[in-house]
Amino acid sequence: EMAREKTNCCGQRWCVGDACGIVCASITWFLILYGEVCVCSVMMWSWDEYQLHQTLNFIVFQIFAFLALASHLKTMLTDPGAVPKGMLTEDTLERIQAMSTEIIYKCAKCCSLKPERAHHCSVCERCIRRMDHHCPWVNNCVGEGNQKYFVLFTLYIALLSIHALYWGIWQFVLCVGEEWRGCSAFGPPATTLMLIFLLFEAILFSIFTLVMFGTQISSIFSDETAIESLKSQRGMDGGTHERGDGWKNLQQVFGGPFSMKWLNPLAPTYYTRTSHEYSV
Repeated sequence: EMAREKTNCCGQRWCVGDACGIVCASITWFLILYGEVCVCSVMMWSWDEYQLHQTLNFIVFQIFAFLALASHLKTMLTDPGAVPKGMLTEDTLERIQAMSTEIIYKCAKCCSLKPERAHHCSVCERCIRRMDHHCPWVNNCVGEGNQKYFVLFTLYIALLSIHALYWGIWQFVLCVGEEWRGCSAFGPPATTLMLIFLLFEAILFSIFTLVMFGTQISSIFSDETAIESLKSQRGMDGGTHERGDGWKNLQQVFGGPFSMKWLNPLAPTYYTRTSHEYSV
């Protein structure tokens, strides 16, 4: 029998205190903030002459930036599917095995039950259900409870980067055509450097996040996490579980039949726990 539980943002005050992860997450916010600075001090400086174009691009940029930040925070602050941690004694383990028909495993590192497809994360110091990988850019594991938010994060960062790439090239051509007069709040050297760094950032992150987005969708569709794929390649015992239909796998991760909620990082997602997890 399966029980269903909704994951809430910071529902259990979930926040990983990893220094590297905190730095990487801060860099992510800084790069988005840098894009905002370029928009306000360079892109919108020529608003009077190109009101419709600049207004539409400003709105699109802000929407993508908000969705990317919201997805990032939800990924970082949502319990990824951590197995309850505690001192699991041999007597308790035997009692649970007697009550359940499932194969029961114990994690020696965090002294807890280890459900099928769960893996121990040395950074989070917990066993994570259907753990895909630990991502320092979101300072959290990507697992059963927050994979939807991570997929949306990669999607919206990619869209934001592609949009910034188009807008940055448009603005650069405009500045060259106007001989750098009235196209920025700064002089030509500073404006050139800002736009070049923005374009470099946009190209780099659009490629990286698009690849990650495609990898995640493929992983969900095939119902095989990155860890299970790696184990299969090494000939280890991994990825041997029964896999469902690809579309149903997507529905499970994104929280039901296809709807606009799939694209909403504020909409809750659901994950399952086996009944014996509640008995510890």
